[in-house]
Amino acid sequence: MGRISFKPGNMLYPLPAVLVTSRDASGRDHIFTVAWAGTVCTNPPMLSISVRPGRASYPAIRQTGEFVVNLTTKKMVGDVDYCGVRSGREHDKWTERGLEKMEASKVNCPALAASPVQIECKVREILELGSHHMFVADVVHVSVDEAYMDEKNRFHLEKADPIVYSHGTYFDLGKPLGTFGYSVRKKKRRS
Repeated sequence: MGRISFKPGNMLYPLPAVLVTSRDASGRDHIFTVAWAGTVCTNPPMLSISVRPGRASYPAIRQTGEFVVNLTTKKMVGDVDYCGVRSGREHDKWTERGLEKMEASKVNCPALAASPVQIECKVREILELGSHHMFVADVVHVSVDEAYMDEKNRFHLEKADPIVYSHGTYFDLGKPLGTFGYSVRKKKRRS
């Protein structure tokens, strides 16, 4: 079987499909879909989102330096799509989709109440890279829905049915294939 060459481009998929919320300097709340989000650093905790400067939410994040990354679920996929294809310049996405806000704890932004995980961020650096500008941000607070906590105080995002995005399509994650380190873990002996 042969290989086919593609033009250079992003083939790093799937990616989390997240809803990013922010508030501009005049107090208007924004929400939009981002698929180009990722972990930057564990210690200190940092993440990045890459945003086109033409997006309606871009100036709010640039002005205030704050945003919330709201993880999404299978139940939210219609909201995720809508907030990615409708502009906040012409649409009040919060009202049109019936999205419930809650105030973030450490940043002056709304968070999405339905999200199982809300990651509050303060921008550390903006890298103007071309079509997208990358907001590299410190994670200053994380809030999780207690419905996904177990009796040992462990969080189970998989029970929320998170979604990912790949080349224009949303997917759920399906069944687990193994846990970190499973390939080298010693098997327990049976007595």
